[in-house]
Amino acid sequence: MRKRHSVEQIIKTLKQVEGGARLPDICRELNISEQTFYRWKRKYGGMDQSEARRLKDLEEENSRLKRLVADQALDIQILKEVNSKKW
Repeated sequence: MRKRHSVEQIIKTLKQVEGGARLPDICRELNISEQTFYRWKRKYGGMDQSEARRLKDLEEENSRLKRLVADQALDIQILKEVNSKKW
């Protein structure tokens, strides 16, 4: 599923609702459900744009490191299998 809204747009939307805009109007304008709004609020509520960008960068780095660890674990497993068959 493709993400249609940037972190900046999400933060802007949260601030609009905090400022008094009606939630159903905002959701209709962005073509999102209220559940999506509340999911955004739980994840990005109380953050400013720099903090949200930092969170996104850390999530990307974390996923990259997880892939690296998984690749290394696979390499170790293959080497163990090859080594056990030699003897």
